[in-house]
Amino acid sequence: MTAIDPTAHLTAEQIEELGRELDAIRDEVIAGRGEKDAAYIRKVIKAQRTLELVSRGVLLFSIFPPAWLIGTAGLSVAKIMDNMEIGHNILHGQWDWMRDPKIHSTTWDWDHVSPADQWKHSHNQLHHTYTNVIGKDNDLGYGIMRVDEDQKWHPFHLGQPLWNFLNACFFEYGIAAYDLELGKNLHKRRRKNPEFRARARAVGRKIRKQVLKDYVIHPLLSGPSFLTTLAATFTANLVRNLWTHSVIMCGHFPEGVQVFERRSIKGETRGQWYLRQMMGSANISGSKAMHFMTGNLSHQIEHHLFPDLPSNRYAEVAVKVRALFEKYELDYVTGPLPKQVYSAWHKVFRLSLPNKKPKVTTPDRERELAAA
Repeated sequence: MTAIDPTAHLTAEQIEELGRELDAIRDEVIAGRGEKDAAYIRKVIKAQRTLELVSRGVLLFSIFPPAWLIGTAGLSVAKIMDNMEIGHNILHGQWDWMRDPKIHSTTWDWDHVSPADQWKHSHNQLHHTYTNVIGKDNDLGYGIMRVDEDQKWHPFHLGQPLWNFLNACFFEYGIAAYDLELGKNLHKRRRKNPEFRARARAVGRKIRKQVLKDYVIHPLLSGPSFLTTLAATFTANLVRNLWTHSVIMCGHFPEGVQVFERRSIKGETRGQWYLRQMMGSANISGSKAMHFMTGNLSHQIEHHLFPDLPSNRYAEVAVKVRALFEKYELDYVTGPLPKQVYSAWHKVFRLSLPNKKPKVTTPDRERELAAA
């Protein structure tokens, strides 16, 4: 929705050729999946479970400061691994080809208050289909923020840096609320909808399960370390939420990432869909450890192009994808984590204020933005 379309120089034929080249990259990876990839995810799951078990064991003695620090750090990393490199990617179906019922998108449960089936609907089906389309993709700003200059400003938006910070601290609950589409379902008549009530009960059961595990059973097992273990678990969840929120913000919100109008995707071809994913996503540069701890969502562009490819293959795919950006003269938005986090938050603050200059919009665009 920027004034200057960064893809305007591409012809329709070039866009479809780009799509064919991306399809070829995907087909090559699919044909090459094998035991090495399967061994990778099994190794990661084993490492995560071992780290969590050891960390929770150390926290049984969390009344002693060294044990608290070591246990809390280990549990924080274990929770990040569970959500990012394991849960997120398994629920995308990246490992379904293994036909392992224990590592499958239809059976996996994760350390999260959002039920897996609800998350798969809101994330896999909605967000990945309508990436950065205002009014269709609530994952962009999670329905509570102004994300583009063309959206009408209201005084409410002055608080969006605060809303965003609170959302970051309690991110897993924000995701659960987003999955329930609370913004439109809080209306009295919608709350009585049987389908919504069933989904809300499922979220409630998942929250109770998580709270019981993290804040009742494990602290009780710690005996005299009850309070310190309680604090350690809360801290680990907070660290996981802040980290996850930061990574996801960097994927779609930094300056230079495009957003789109709903009418722009009508009749969208395969090539045009690919192009929207390229322009609506951003990467994080860094080490192998950085990529691993982000669940390889540091390769957000590649993930949005190929959400069902194994995450351990994104690094090799990124080299080929970046070459296509250069070939077609497109901007590959990437940068170190601090830079991308700053850019995303700068945009949050900038859009919390009214535009410095009035935007000239057509009646159709005004109606569409108002509906969003």
